[in-house]
Amino acid sequence: MGKLLLLDIDGTLLNSKKELPDSAFEALQKARANGHELAIATGRAPFMITSILEKLNIDTFITFNGQYIVHSGKVIHTEALDPAMLEEVVHFAEERDHPLVFMNSQKMISSIDYHPDIDESLKSLKFPHPVTERNFHLDNDIYQSLVFCTKEEEAQYHENFKDFQFVRWHRVSCDILPKGGSKASGIKKLIAGTGHSIEDTIAFGDGLNDLQMMQVAGYSVAMDNGHPETKGVASYITEHVDEDGLAKAFAHLGLI
Repeated sequence: MGKLLLLDIDGTLLNSKKELPDSAFEALQKARANGHELAIATGRAPFMITSILEKLNIDTFITFNGQYIVHSGKVIHTEALDPAMLEEVVHFAEERDHPLVFMNSQKMISSIDYHPDIDESLKSLKFPHPVTERNFHLDNDIYQSLVFCTKEEEAQYHENFKDFQFVRWHRVSCDILPKGGSKASGIKKLIAGTGHSIEDTIAFGDGLNDLQMMQVAGYSVAMDNGHPETKGVASYITEHVDEDGLAKAFAHLGLI
């Protein structure tokens, strides 16, 4: 059995222009031909990665940082945020003028008509400001939410909502996840379906939400453009994503 290659998207598969480099595309196809299985491991929602799944012909993925997992096109694990606790966060955030975005597997909804922090952070993913529905989280399973605040303001959420974890992914935005939810826990659930052992996994990433994934995988590769903490735990640091870093890592590891 080949390796299970767990691929982050932003800053790993996609370069600084949010494009998939030709070198990465070719390396992925060669790795698959050599018997390795490709899987996406991302903080994004399933509806946000449709185009790259289709382009790469991938039907196995960990999304929402481990809250929604699909293997061979079939959903094998979901974990929604507790709606009562999420409602507490909503009230707390609204008192501080911190808007939220709610996401299920199909769409994202904003708690407010417009906010510049939502616009700034989602534009970095090439997504528009979402439509508004204040109580969307009360009637739908929410696998991940976003709260928009600065790094300094984030501490009060950690202090007041210990059953959730808050993972910063942007200057003005944090993911809200169930405590213990992560790409790392997602890997453990995924390999139960793929038949791989943890030693057979190789994680590729760059961000803080990749940190635990890289610690639990059998081997880990950080992009040179990655966060210092993520690079600090990686087994190997490859070149910048804009300098064919992913393809060079595949060659270094003998995957191609």
